[in-house]
Amino acid sequence: MSFLAESLSRVKPSPTIAVTTKANELKAAGKDVIGLGAGEPDFDTPENIKTAAKTAIDDGRTKYTAPDGIVELKDAICAKFERENGLKYERGNISVGTGGKQVLYNALIATLNPGDEVIIPAPYWVSYPDMVLLGGGTPVSVEAGIETGFKLTADVLEAAITPKTKWLIFNSPSNPTGAGYSRDEMKALTDVLLRHDHVWVMTDDMYEHIAYPPFEFVTPAQVEPKLFERTLTVNGVSKAYAMTGWRIGYAGGPVPLINAMRKVQSQSTSNPSSISQWAAVEALNGPQDYIAESREAFQRRRDLVVSMLNQCNGIECPTPEGAFYVYPSIAGCIGKTAPSGKKIETDEDFVTELLEVEGVAAVHGEAFGLSPYFRASYATSDEVLEEACQRIQRFCGSLK
Repeated sequence: MSFLAESLSRVKPSPTIAVTTKANELKAAGKDVIGLGAGEPDFDTPENIKTAAKTAIDDGRTKYTAPDGIVELKDAICAKFERENGLKYERGNISVGTGGKQVLYNALIATLNPGDEVIIPAPYWVSYPDMVLLGGGTPVSVEAGIETGFKLTADVLEAAITPKTKWLIFNSPSNPTGAGYSRDEMKALTDVLLRHDHVWVMTDDMYEHIAYPPFEFVTPAQVEPKLFERTLTVNGVSKAYAMTGWRIGYAGGPVPLINAMRKVQSQSTSNPSSISQWAAVEALNGPQDYIAESREAFQRRRDLVVSMLNQCNGIECPTPEGAFYVYPSIAGCIGKTAPSGKKIETDEDFVTELLEVEGVAAVHGEAFGLSPYFRASYATSDEVLEEACQRIQRFCGSLK
């Protein structure tokens, strides 16, 4: 339709949302479906955070706020960055948006010009390339496969950088793989970036607190302080505090960039929900017990899923360092035939047949830029995960 913007023809709807929608439709039609597509904790938001939101409503804190966040939340974010990451920001360095996705989008819209390249390690979160395209830039997908633990290496990063490179988008622990970069692995990358002072770093730290010992989380500007003035450190409360629907993301970065992001936000959505902002203040400043409790549950689930998937014919499932996803290789299933007579030629064929035959919904690896894999979320109960893995075992066993 010629009425629509040409930029829309370059992007696609979120495949992860599509899978969840399809699973919900099948459930509504009476089919027994287990959805492993959603990227959100199954736990409820902690009580102290809900109470803070109710108090904000009762106190009438329901009006417009500054476009990019109340000062109380910016102060809480500054304190969090210094306390947990050793990064010293002032209020003017902080941007608060309606979820981490808006913060990332604002930064790209505010900085990209036609011809600018953005390096994105693959597999990647599905939205990164499309946000770059909507911003007028060119996504440059750089493969980080199973042989390197789904981690970008220094030599591959070096080879991908050109005079047109503006950003590296970096996500650790990663969605979709759960791969986390150690301090030494991070230092190898930051050493490359020091040699290319035109390249900025956009680091998505949303899964910082879902990281499993002995792995220890680090962020680029923490490992290499010389990158501080060209790094946007993005985080949020969604994953750490089971607050996905509250929609609060935030970032710390250089003042000129933050000012530009504020300008974009002031002319698009203006402020995030005032009530959600006050809830986020309590999340960051209040008791942190929930983080350790949820991490322990996620680690137990990770170990269950990795163990059971590695017992499937044709599947190899690495052990993630963090997040709540696994990204198993199905290379051993490609070329086989499902009970329906359908030949499994791609990872999309695999997940389509898995949903039809066994009622398990997962997301195909092509959506994340690397095949033949699939992503499964283990942010659901142990019982449901065990049943789902048994079904996947049965499905793989049925392939001929």
